[in-house]
Amino acid sequence: MDLSKILSITGKSGLYKLISQNKTSFIVESLNDGKRIPAFSHDGVSTLDNISIFTEDNDIPLVKVLQAIYTKENGAALPEKMDNEQMKKYFAEILPDYDRERVYVSNMKKVFSWYNILIEHKLIDVENASEEKKEDKE
Repeated sequence: MDLSKILSITGKSGLYKLISQNKTSFIVESLNDGKRIPAFSHDGVSTLDNISIFTEDNDIPLVKVLQAIYTKENGAALPEKMDNEQMKKYFAEILPDYDRERVYVSNMKKVFSWYNILIEHKLIDVENASEEKKEDKE
């Protein structure tokens, strides 16, 4: 699963696909509605492959968390509505050693929302997830 062209932009909801870039800006396309907009480096643009989740020992790349959700849900989307306690419980199931002091419910909500967007657009697939797991074991 290649998340290097999927972006999160601070202050904007949803995820964006990188279309092109130059020295000072990016052209991105919303995965929600397909609209293209400019994004600038000062907007807080992050690629999903550069995001990780705090754990007690190390940071875990977001892609591994998404794969854990994918495996647990058999490729299905997560329920849209979960209360805070349900989110914490679910997150503990997929990542038991997450840092409970530094990973907030708002972070979990983003991860779950991003997962559903990626599933909707078929950007997470079984073959790549299982191939990456095999590589990790070697």
